Amino acid sequence: MRDAITVERLGKRFRLYHADRPWTLHESLLRGFQRLRPAETFWGLREVSFTVKAGRMVGVVGRNGAGKSTLLRLIGGVGRPDEGRVEVYGRVGALLTLGAGFHPELTGRENVFVNGVISGLTRAEVTRRLDSIIDFAELEQYIDRPLRVYSTGMQMRLAFSVATHTQPDLLLIDEVLGVGDYLFQRKCLDRIQQLKANGCAILLVSHEAAVIQSMCDESLWLRKGQLMSHGDSRRVVEEYLADSEAQVHAPAGS
Repeated sequence: MRDAITVERLGKRFRLYHADRPWTLHESLLRGFQRLRPAETFWGLREVSFTVKAGRMVGVVGRNGAGKSTLLRLIGGVGRPDEGRVEVYGRVGALLTLGAGFHPELTGRENVFVNGVISGLTRAEVTRRLDSIIDFAELEQYIDRPLRVYSTGMQMRLAFSVATHTQPDLLLIDEVLGVGDYLFQRKCLDRIQQLKANGCAILLVSHEAAVIQSMCDESLWLRKGQLMSHGDSRRVVEEYLADSEAQVHAPAGS
């Protein structure tokens, strides 16, 4: 089975600036250029390595700030790593931030075309899939209204429908399914299983331990930017939950 993703010693560094950092040249001249420099730096990810095979579904777990979203963004080509490399084989469908790539003043229909083309489809291919995209999103009555009148759930439905109709080889999902209603969530999970059966690799970030354990073939556990465990989803999630419970009951300052 071919690889869908190869990640080798991946690292991403972030810079934190002074709260009173000058924002204009005039302020810099008056107050000096010292505060233009970062106050400190930290690694959002460090020395992360793994591979994902085609047709595998991989959960990504960890506490807030662990580096989960940073990992998916780097795999999706949003930003560049400071260390290591990411190799992705095939077309990527991504749901990283609700509304990302959508323009609020364009209609739902217009946003479908824009996002479809950005994802690598031709306009003719988007046209052929348009009815199916709208039908899956259940937005027939709203598709010609501007996106600014859509609820968060409606935006998620449209984004998910577009991403999964591009026939991706790799699908990245970062928590956005949580804003949908229960029935549409089940519909999305069924669609994910269909894509997986067709050979699509899937990375799913979720705080829903039961979803990760029941749906994912394997999982990654990140803690403070480091890969703590990678393997069977049930084992990895149990390790993550046990560690989280220990952190909650740890003495203050430990």
